Amino acid sequence: MRILITGGSIVNEGRVFRGSLSIADDCIESVMEGDCAPRGVYDKEIDATGCFVLPGVIDDHVHFREPGLTGKADIASESRAAAYGGVTSYFEMPNTNPQTTSLEALDEKFALAGEKSHVNYSFFFGATNHNKYLFERLDRHRIPGIKLFMGSSTGGMLVDKQQVLAGIFQEAKRLDLPLMTHCEDTATITANMAKARENDDDPPIRLHPKIRSEQACYASTELAVQLARQYGTRLHVAHLTTARELELFGTDSNITAEAVIAHLMFSDADYERLGTLIKCNPAVKTEADREALRQALTDSRITIVGTDHAPHLLSDKQGGCRKAASGMPMVQFSLVSMLQLVDEGVLDIPQLVTLMCHNPARLFRVCERGFLRQGYKADVAIVRPNVDWTVTEDCIQSKCGWSPLMGRRFHWRVEQTLCNGRLILDGGKFDADVRGEALAFRN
Repeated sequence: MRILITGGSIVNEGRVFRGSLSIADDCIESVMEGDCAPRGVYDKEIDATGCFVLPGVIDDHVHFREPGLTGKADIASESRAAAYGGVTSYFEMPNTNPQTTSLEALDEKFALAGEKSHVNYSFFFGATNHNKYLFERLDRHRIPGIKLFMGSSTGGMLVDKQQVLAGIFQEAKRLDLPLMTHCEDTATITANMAKARENDDDPPIRLHPKIRSEQACYASTELAVQLARQYGTRLHVAHLTTARELELFGTDSNITAEAVIAHLMFSDADYERLGTLIKCNPAVKTEADREALRQALTDSRITIVGTDHAPHLLSDKQGGCRKAASGMPMVQFSLVSMLQLVDEGVLDIPQLVTLMCHNPARLFRVCERGFLRQGYKADVAIVRPNVDWTVTEDCIQSKCGWSPLMGRRFHWRVEQTLCNGRLILDGGKFDADVRGEALAFRN
């Protein structure tokens, strides 16, 4: 099938220019600047006048809950939500049931995704205290890297013994596999929670950023950076939340950091309004921290923007700091949320594309994706500005059926999403027959 996209403003590799994009089967055939479109016979022509044509978003951090937790979400429902949001590829996390900490569990996830995923997929392999010996048996061309929980979070995958951590960092370096870390110091969190529970067994949600504190985040992130420098490991720290942590990044291209949508959109002032709907680990912190994270989007301290998409049923979100589940569904609204920051002057649209498309492809060495280039896979998001709409329950695609963004007005809309040259979303119409592909790395 051949598709021609004309009339739009193409955003790619630091530039915005009027042009056309032609697609043959699953690949980009040509990218042409100017008003002259390539000649030929096309099965479909898309008029993108007034729109911006971007590479499909690569989300480096999602929890799609399958296998084992499919009452909350599953690969089919959440990859559908991704497509609605212009996300054409995702890397999924290992804290499912069973955890993705064995080769068999990893193979099972790939098999499930091959049957069910509407967009492209891969899976992090989870590190534990006892499975380092499996790293050398992993197919480096199949996965983005190793996920390491250096702080207590959901899923019970904590690794915090110094000797074990050193061995994991060394082995990841030896195998040239990126190490993505969740950094929070468990001892600090445990002590803070014990103190908070002296007055209330389930402390109020406003105390969540005090329990999972700046110090807890900084101590663990500092340790990860030290280990990466000591062993030369390719380190990517997930979901930074504090201005203080940002001091550790920006000087070493081998050590990078991610910000996620929740920490860029919310602050502790929002707990009063949204309560546990914005409870996540690490916690949403102060307005000053949020502003520091936004500033870091444009100066290389933050290298990737992901979502940490983590759906729960609303019944799971009841309670306070101890009882309410941590995590929120964000993948459907990540691109429009970042485009809102473009409107606010926080960053420009080429910088957005670098953070959400180019850099995930570069840093994890994704083959032939993340850019609008001849011969690359035709993963494309077409977005329209100056369209007012509101997040309501009926537009949410995630299986859990809610969003902390409900009631928020946006001024950008995803018009079309193409995945491997297939038009999966077209003006709100979804093609449920489309299936994504397993991503390839490090060719």
